Parts: sequence; structure tokens; C-alpha cells
Amino acid sequence: MVQRYRSRVSGPLLDRIDLQIDVVPVPIKDLSDAPAGESSEEIRKRVIAARQIQENRFKNCPGIHCNAQMTEKMLQQYATPTPEAAEQLRRAMERLQLSARAYSRILKVARTIADLEGAEVVSFSHISEAISYRNLDRGDWAER
Repeated sequence: MVQRYRSRVSGPLLDRIDLQIDVVPVPIKDLSDAPAGESSEEIRKRVIAARQIQENRFKNCPGIHCNAQMTEKMLQQYATPTPEAAEQLRRAMERLQLSARAYSRILKVARTIADLEGAEVVSFSHISEAISYRNLDRGDWAER
């Protein structure tokens, strides 16, 4: 039944979803063995810092406040990946047969990941992480 439902969701709709992640239940026995992660307060501080970076970036762009609102021209200006990262994205585009809209979404998410790290440029690791959040773009997602 789940497979039938998933197969009815159109590609253009999926393209508009930036983060597509399968969340699997964690076995109870593994919960107690999980390492301590970042605290909510630490995450909050990183998010606020990233939002400030974006507000400063777009201060002269009326109506644009965050990476998700960037135009294609702004992507070229603010989210140009390193050559290694661009090649990683090119390979993923071909292998996963992604659309132009997915390409833009990946760059926007990668720019945001870089901002969360305080990085000036979009690197290989940022692009790789952004691609990993596109689970529904993979051809077999309806069968899972």
C-alpha cells in the first residue's frame, strides 16, 4: 500500500521538497548506546549565526532574506561550488537523473550547510551532504 501511494507522487512535486530523508526507527537497545550529540542550545547558536550570515549576504537584495529565496543568478554569485564539489554534483545529477530544479535546490541546501559551518565556499562535503538529503530523487524510492 505504501509503495502504491509513493508511486503516485509526481517528480515535479518531489523536486520542490528540499530535504527528503528516510527516518528508520532506532532499536530500543541502541538508544542507550547512542553517543551524546550537540545540545539544542549549541544548535540554536549555529542556526542564529547562519541566519545572520544570510541576512548580511542579502541586505541589498529586497525581498531576499535567506538562501532558499535565492534566484538562479544569486546561486552563481553566492553558491558556486569548488571545482571538486561541482564535479561531485555533476556526477550525482547524471547518476540520479536529477532535474534542473533539484540542481538548484541542492546548491541552496549546500550553501546553507556551509553557512552553518561558517564556511565561505561551498565545498565537496557540503555538496555531498546536500545530495544525501535527496532520498526521494533516487529511482527506487517508491519500492522502499
